[in-house]
Amino acid sequence: MGYGIRLKVWGDYACFTRPEMKTERVSYDVMTPSAARGILEAIHWKPAIRWKIDRIHVLNPVKFDNIRRNERAGKIPAGKVKSALRGGDVALFQDSSQDAVQRASLVLRDVCYGIEAHFELTDQAGPEDTVEKHYNIVLRRIRKGQCFSHPYFGCREFPVRFELVEEEMPASCYTGEKDLGFMLYDIDFADEMKAIFYRAVMVDGIIDVQRCLAFGGVS
Repeated sequence: MGYGIRLKVWGDYACFTRPEMKTERVSYDVMTPSAARGILEAIHWKPAIRWKIDRIHVLNPVKFDNIRRNERAGKIPAGKVKSALRGGDVALFQDSSQDAVQRASLVLRDVCYGIEAHFELTDQAGPEDTVEKHYNIVLRRIRKGQCFSHPYFGCREFPVRFELVEEEMPASCYTGEKDLGFMLYDIDFADEMKAIFYRAVMVDGIIDVQRCLAFGGVS
């Protein structure tokens, strides 16, 4: 934990979609650990490291807003993609006049979170991959505002602004304990994309992810 990262992230909107909602998008009350990990991986990721989320700080009050968004009803067929990879002359786009559909979304507004995380070396790490090396790379990239792809809060039209927290994490607006119920923790891509859930409990505005995993269990 000596090489932990503390990051402040904020934005105008966010949508951490509940998987049980099939048609309309409905966001969780707070950011999920997998969304936090996605933000860090957008800033710095290599096969040699694996990010672990330790705590999520809910800094702003939870506020919901209803919006309507244009989405695509389908997706590009896998056969067309395979044909394009083989050099075939196929159109890899969707007809917006036929596939567009308007859906309602219950999203979060004016969000701000603090992320405490650390990374571990994987079995793909080489002799040149050290914790100190990647830690310094992460610090440099965050301070310069660099990222491999711009991070977002659940949907690409909800971009993330971020900065390194050099001192103490800003105080949350919440006090006391609140049980947020079962939330998505991560997706296990090695096990047929199995969804993993955990019992999230927020204490004084802080979700101690590792403690929740240890005491609340995983389903």
